[in-house]
Parts: sequence; C-alpha cells; structure tokens
Amino acid sequence: MRNLDFSSWQALLSTLFGLAIITLIGVGIRLLTMQLVQQRRERENRQINERLRSLIAAYKTLGGSFTGELTVDPRHLRDLRRLEGDAATDVLPSAERSRRVRDAVEAALSDIILLGTEEQVALAANAAEELVAGRPVHTHELVVSLRGFIRKVLDLEPIPLSVVIPNQGPSRTVSGGGKSSGGRDDGGRGGKGGGGGGGMAGAGMGLGAGMALGDDHPGEHH
Repeated sequence: MRNLDFSSWQALLSTLFGLAIITLIGVGIRLLTMQLVQQRRERENRQINERLRSLIAAYKTLGGSFTGELTVDPRHLRDLRRLEGDAATDVLPSAERSRRVRDAVEAALSDIILLGTEEQVALAANAAEELVAGRPVHTHELVVSLRGFIRKVLDLEPIPLSVVIPNQGPSRTVSGGGKSSGGRDDGGRGGKGGGGGGGMAGAGMGLGAGMALGDDHPGEHH
C-alpha cells in the first residue's frame, strides 16, 4: 500500500486498474486450481466406484450360497464325459450347472486379481491355482475378506464377532438359462447386484472411501 500513487486521477485510475488486474489473475488461478482438484476427485471417485462395483459382483458370485455344495468343481465337461465313458453330446443338468458355476467363479477371481487388495489377490491366485490343478476350491475365506473390505469402504460398522455367519460358497445358477453362455448367466446376475452396490457406494465415497481402499487388511474375521 505504501507504493500506491494517489497524487492524481490518472495515477489513481492506473493504480485501481492494476489492482483489478492482479485480483482477476489471482481469482482465475484459484478457480483453475479448484477445477483441476475437483476433476481429479471426480476421476478418483469414478475409479473407486468401478472397483467397488466389480468387487461386490465378485462377492455375490463367490459367496451367494449358504447351503448345498459350497465348493467349486474344477472339472470340465470333457473330463466328466471321460469319467462317465460317454462321448454323447448331451450333458447332464448337474454337469452344466457345475460348468456355469466354475466359469462364473473364474471370471470373479480374474476381477479380484485385477482390482483386489494384496490379501485378496493372494487368496484369489491361490484359488486359481487350485482350479488349474483340478482340486475343488473353497471360496469362504476370500468371501470373508471381500465382505470386510466392502463394508469398510462403505463406512459400515464391522460385523460383531458374536454374529456367526455360515460358510459361504458360489452362487448356484438357474437351470433355465441354457441359451446363454455358462459364466455369463451368473456373472450377469452378479453384475446387477454390483450395479446396485455401486449406487450405494456413490453415496459413501465422498466421505473418505479412498483412504479405506488403501487398507489391505479389513478388521473382520469369521
């Protein structure tokens, strides 16, 4: 302020014009910075929502059953035919359902390896190795990890240790869906559930979900 010149109208106008220019430049820089920060946050939120939506779909695929067969049968149709000694093209409904479940689980494991936490990636990779080796796969441990992680990201309280949750296994496919390819029937159902979960996620993402996504160890064990 000591360097401002108010000795004449011309000097006063020049001083005010200079101050206005400086103010406009400052406001412009601030608005540009705020816009860049907002765009970055929106991009991060979209990425978080997409990641969470995929993991919710994987959770529904891997843990959609509490009863019945809770393991994944790794055998392919050719293996089942070889065991039965039947080279006919007709496939038993139970074998077709097993194939669909296996295909859906493989797709879910692929998503988890791509988008999961370090712990979830390790569990999913181990499950994939079991499938490749031809051994039945239990998905409950991976489901527990996904459940705790998703609840934490959505800012939900952990499930109390006093609550006993039965073991969970892969979702059973609907037998009437034969006209679609195997894994896509179940994956489609999971995708619908994932879309609903993504809508829920959108409401809670702005309150710090990004920090929760960096946590590789959810605090829930059942």
